[in-house]
Amino acid sequence: MTIAFETIAAPAVALPPATVRSRVTVPLRFPDGYATDAEVLTFHGLADGKEHLLLALGGWEQSSTGPAREEEAPLVRLHSECLTGDVFGSERCDCGPQLREAVEEIAAVGGFLLYLRQEGRGIGLYSKLDAYELQDAGYDTYEANVALGHKEDERDYTAGAQMLAAVGATTVRLLSNNPDKAAQLISLGVDVTAQIPTGVHLSPSNFRYLAAKRDHTAHTLDLPQNGAGSSLVAATSDAVPSPEELLARVDALIPRLRERAEETERLRRLPEDTMAELSAAGVFRILAPKAVGGFGMGMETYATVIRRLAQGCASTAWTVGHLAEHVWMLARWPRQVQQEVFADGPAPMAAATGAPLGAAEKVPGGYSISGTWSFASGVMHSEWALLAAHDGDTRLQCLVPVSELELLDVWHTAGLRGTGSNDLRARSLFVPGYRTLDWSLLAAADNPGSRIHQDPIIHAPVAMLLNMVAPAAALGAAEYAVELFRERMMVRKVKNTAENRQADSPLAQARFSQAYGLLATARLHWEEALRMVSASHERRLPPQTDEERAAYRLSLALSGAASAEAVQLVASGSGGSIHRLAHPLQRIQRDVNVLLNHPTLSIDPILEQAGRGLLGLGITIPSF
Repeated sequence: MTIAFETIAAPAVALPPATVRSRVTVPLRFPDGYATDAEVLTFHGLADGKEHLLLALGGWEQSSTGPAREEEAPLVRLHSECLTGDVFGSERCDCGPQLREAVEEIAAVGGFLLYLRQEGRGIGLYSKLDAYELQDAGYDTYEANVALGHKEDERDYTAGAQMLAAVGATTVRLLSNNPDKAAQLISLGVDVTAQIPTGVHLSPSNFRYLAAKRDHTAHTLDLPQNGAGSSLVAATSDAVPSPEELLARVDALIPRLRERAEETERLRRLPEDTMAELSAAGVFRILAPKAVGGFGMGMETYATVIRRLAQGCASTAWTVGHLAEHVWMLARWPRQVQQEVFADGPAPMAAATGAPLGAAEKVPGGYSISGTWSFASGVMHSEWALLAAHDGDTRLQCLVPVSELELLDVWHTAGLRGTGSNDLRARSLFVPGYRTLDWSLLAAADNPGSRIHQDPIIHAPVAMLLNMVAPAAALGAAEYAVELFRERMMVRKVKNTAENRQADSPLAQARFSQAYGLLATARLHWEEALRMVSASHERRLPPQTDEERAAYRLSLALSGAASAEAVQLVASGSGGSIHRLAHPLQRIQRDVNVLLNHPTLSIDPILEQAGRGLLGLGITIPSF
């Protein structure tokens, strides 16, 4: 929302003149990788005598020297210094994310960021920390200032108006949620043609702070009602479990997943009881940002949840892996989409498919898409669908309500039957422009959501998580298979043998030890792959080199191959009765066979591309 001020005439105010004291170019780089150059100006003659700074960004010289139209006036933000938020990343306020957002917004169009030495709305750093203590006791941010003997807001923007006058910016567009900033600038002779709100940067710790600004001083902040489960702060009051607590919840589900595995296959989707228990355990919130009520956990917890669930039911593990990943994908979109999809809670259900690509045609207001998309895992439980389509040479991802698509019931398969991975069809379906996004931007570490959320996992490339689901599910299923084989060996009497039980046979002992060793190999490869990517995204390292990508994908593929070999070994040594449809071993074998045909485990193309990467010949498949 932009607030226009065409009808407000700026009065003539004679300000004491300020002059530029120095100017120096400073390269800026933020923790999420965004970088730009700023020309930093200092001044003589500022009214309050403080060392305020003006950062000139983008094409500021052209925008400040008489813009031809009001919409071309320089974009300006008055940003009050906040050591705790700007430097230390405190989530008690929204200052750090606002500063990061403002620099990029201003650099894109040209303008100025005024960094004003007005800590704590002018009361100073120590007093601000004292106010925090009062806020912990129940005061809001304004009441705390008054209780300390200060005004609610002691900031005066005279120096800001002087700085703008010194660079010739007498007509500006103001980037701010605070109506007082616009009012003060206008009273000081600055022509404010429009006020453009910043984003709403919620965290579990700053809702009361932002609500007080909204309710007490009419800041333009679109927040949910306190206690409501909507908008970007849904469920922030819920305690975020530790990874160990979440995994304990998952382990408690495994016996019931095993009991329902046959029902899951028969339904060709997850039973409602299973979905309810998974939701209650919080597994769909693993990767959702904390600001929307998610857990903001990392790759290791996510992958381990899939692996543990597969020890109960591979179809459940596969479905959860993708639905949780798609929540994470939605958190990578721009704010408008996030406000829509997270309106009802922190874990919107969405299927995603890009095979084959649909066709997108540019039309007024958005795109018209057509196509038939296969393998939409989890679609039977989804409200949204993320569909890939091409517009010329550009690959788009289109976000569409499932209710607007035709669902084709085609998922009749030998394995992973419970995933409900049916097809979707659209014919000339209109998709608003804001619900389409260039795939290269969505898939990158620097995606729109990475500028909204601080959770490290949001900065991970899409392929990093996508490639982990099948190997984790295969490993968990193989672990269950070896567990079943061990139990069976201890009681089974094999025909035409002298032993009382299979475990007494030297050949059976050798078979079990071989399966056990294959499982150990699968775990080691899987853990090595996990180590590589966990270290990368948690420290926000540069993108992986071809050699690193090759090593990562190769480790996952070899883990999947070893898992499948272990399953085959125990199945072939378990007798004919395991092939009854009620026996879990035959189901595991079928599920793992299907997993091996997924592109993330299909060994031949992976070996080829990994070989190229490891030899320095260059990976030729961009999505590898």
